Amino acid sequence: MHTDTERCVRAVQSKDARFDGWFYTAVLTTRIYCRPSCPVVPPKVRNMTFYPSAAACQQAGFRACKRCRPDTSPGSPEWNARADSVARAMRLIRDGVVDREGVPGLASRLGYSARQIERQLLAELGAGPLALARAQRAQTARLLIETTTLPLAEVAFAAGFSSVRTFNETVREVFALAPGELRTRAARGALAPATPGVIALRLPYRAPLNPSNLFGHLAATAVPGIEEWRDGAYRRTLTLPYGHGIVALTPQPDHIACRLSLTDPRDLTQAISRCRWLLDLDADPVAVDSQLRTDPLLAPLVDAGPGRRVPRTVDGAEFAVRAVLGQQVSTAAARTHAARLVTAHGVPVEDPEGGLTHLFPVPQALAGLDPESLALPRTRRTTLTTLVAALADGTLRLGTDTEWERARAELSALPGFGPWTVEVIAMRALGDPDAFLPTDLGIRRAAERLGLPATPAALTARAADWRPWRAYAVQYLWTVDDHPINHLPA
Repeated sequence: MHTDTERCVRAVQSKDARFDGWFYTAVLTTRIYCRPSCPVVPPKVRNMTFYPSAAACQQAGFRACKRCRPDTSPGSPEWNARADSVARAMRLIRDGVVDREGVPGLASRLGYSARQIERQLLAELGAGPLALARAQRAQTARLLIETTTLPLAEVAFAAGFSSVRTFNETVREVFALAPGELRTRAARGALAPATPGVIALRLPYRAPLNPSNLFGHLAATAVPGIEEWRDGAYRRTLTLPYGHGIVALTPQPDHIACRLSLTDPRDLTQAISRCRWLLDLDADPVAVDSQLRTDPLLAPLVDAGPGRRVPRTVDGAEFAVRAVLGQQVSTAAARTHAARLVTAHGVPVEDPEGGLTHLFPVPQALAGLDPESLALPRTRRTTLTTLVAALADGTLRLGTDTEWERARAELSALPGFGPWTVEVIAMRALGDPDAFLPTDLGIRRAAERLGLPATPAALTARAADWRPWRAYAVQYLWTVDDHPINHLPA
């Protein structure tokens, strides 16, 4: 979008928050870059230039605006709607892969050479993987500086910097303030968390956001021990590269309040990334709802509760296991099966607030699972053990970098994986916005009540007009049934 100067100028002059994260405005006279909704008086058109990423702005010598804090904008919704190499690279960079494995590790995961990835990212984002990772490190550093009492030297390494000197130089260059000055400003604004060891932050999103189906679904399907709904917040445990964490997510009118407790602060970047992915916070609800409203049968559902997101997962392998456990049983039964698995094979953790007791077992921990210990039909035991074996030995990968169609083919080849299981994993684990569940019981009931075609084939043909947002259409169709997943718990 940044190449459409006229459209960008209109967005800046109208301070349209819908375009935050789509592009960034750099002001030639002040050498500052802003989000489109920056509250200051818009600069003259001749002094504006536009970039596709914060990293490109920083690489061109611009610093972040202190008023609108463009580094805290929602991510570009493009990376949610695409599965090409650039989108997959951006999702991996957002997960901190470059910091942990370097550019060669990123390229290896994508199946390209480092030079090819560099060229593709430069063409679309105006910055290579190192610059994009540097911009993310700077934002992580700012969060740790402002929301924790960690010594600044520890902040530097926790944010992914190789030295304190590089940390100081980057923070000064990006924010025009020294790390100590950032902490002093935050202390004046009373931003420090009340609980020691807890990182409190705000997760931005593009309005509107309807929390009913998003948090209602997560709460209704919560597995005891690893998830719970408490005091208006969804809480769960996280398995992270350097340790584990516990997160509490609370919907607020203009953001999601996030409280993170981490055993290692180096996991902050990935923890935030997983929380945003879980809640689908980088979606563009205006584009989605506008498309779905063109169908006269869907329009009333959209108008009744606009801004529905797709509830996702923090771990693709975990969700795949839970999807198999939920085949042809009720939500309550699926929770019971998963809770037994967690108790038997999950890693115990301590939760200061109580309620959460384990991490969900990783595939390697389930690889030696005795099928006879599962209270499941024999065919589903085979389905589960085959899935776990494929996940454990790496022949099946279900991460943010996974190609959607390739994963569908690999899942379909496993015994016991029908269209419903494959598509629900594509929707909630892989994040495909066009995944569709025509055989789902709730969808078939909704189709019957709305006058949509009843058979899966006919409904799929009818849903062609909803593409590429059929996963969001599913969320609206599910509201036709009065099911707990559509309501926030009391």
